[in-house]
Amino acid sequence: MGIIKEFKEFAVKGNVLDLAVGVIVGAAFGKIVSSLVEDIITPLLLNPALKAAGAENIATLTWNGVKYGSFIAAVINFICIAFVLFLIIKGANNLKKKEEAAPSAPPAPTKEEVLLTEIRDLLKAKA
Repeated sequence: MGIIKEFKEFAVKGNVLDLAVGVIVGAAFGKIVSSLVEDIITPLLLNPALKAAGAENIATLTWNGVKYGSFIAAVINFICIAFVLFLIIKGANNLKKKEEAAPSAPPAPTKEEVLLTEIRDLLKAKA
């Protein structure tokens, strides 16, 4: 019974649940980024560039049975996805910086500060 209890405590801990949520959200976000690259960026930017270079079907390039074109296509896809993620993270970090830099009202004085201010004012009034 001890191992079942330990497993239950491990599985219900916040860290494991947070990790599970992170993995699920990460997988969904990965699909969004992949779709952005494959469905928007590639047709708008990459395909015209490859056509201009004369390498429209880069994934079909082979040499003695080695599919190096497929590898090159995978590398290009990785670079595109990494760049899009970089831009998204950079934008998110800029938003965080703006939120942190927003001026906030000064904190209200503590009771001690209020009392000390009153004492100072009374001493000034006597002098």
